[in-house]
Amino acid sequence: MDMPPPESAPESAQDAADPYSEAGLRTRMRCGLLTDPSPAIFDPRSGRALGPSDWDLNPEFKDDLAVMQAPRAAAVLVPIVLRDEPTVMLTERSHDVPSHPGQISFPGGKMEAHDATPIDCALREAREEIGLTAAFIEPLGFLDSYRTGTGFQISPVVALVRPGFTLVLDAREVLEVFEVPLRFLMDEANHHKQSREWRGRQRSFYAMPYQGRYIWGATAGMLKNLHTRLFVQ
Repeated sequence: MDMPPPESAPESAQDAADPYSEAGLRTRMRCGLLTDPSPAIFDPRSGRALGPSDWDLNPEFKDDLAVMQAPRAAAVLVPIVLRDEPTVMLTERSHDVPSHPGQISFPGGKMEAHDATPIDCALREAREEIGLTAAFIEPLGFLDSYRTGTGFQISPVVALVRPGFTLVLDAREVLEVFEVPLRFLMDEANHHKQSREWRGRQRSFYAMPYQGRYIWGATAGMLKNLHTRLFVQ
């Protein structure tokens, strides 16, 4: 599926200067996002992930990749909702799913044979998981491919979402949907480095706690990459 061109709208200099206005967001996305999904940044000779990954804060663990199976392709939707104050839509996974139960994530999942592109996969998963239909979604670009410790190479699709949608959750997969102000998630003061024991070793990771929600791991890592692409580069 080709990415649609951004909608044209009159932009004042003041709107474009505000990074959290629609005009400002579109300007930053045009400059910062990738127009095509980045390749799986993975060196088959060494087994190392060369792009963003769950190993970013644990370089001493990267040798683990050399003995892991090749990652499975996946895609997620990073939905930025065009509220008066833009938000990022996130899901809390059901406690009954076999992988990452109860964790906070973006709508998404593994690429299926009938998914022609990561955009197709992300839109399909958003529709199946939370009932968010493509009529409200405008994909604008990609973050860097993200390698997880659980064996996935994720293509994150960043999209603007027009309000007015009605969500229908698949209770087998999603417990709840909620939104977090984009301004909060893009503030480096809220990008915490924390650690916990994982597979017998202490592992460090990014976390962005918000009002009792614990956003961490790959989701926080991709939000960190969103910050880099929109506000640092």
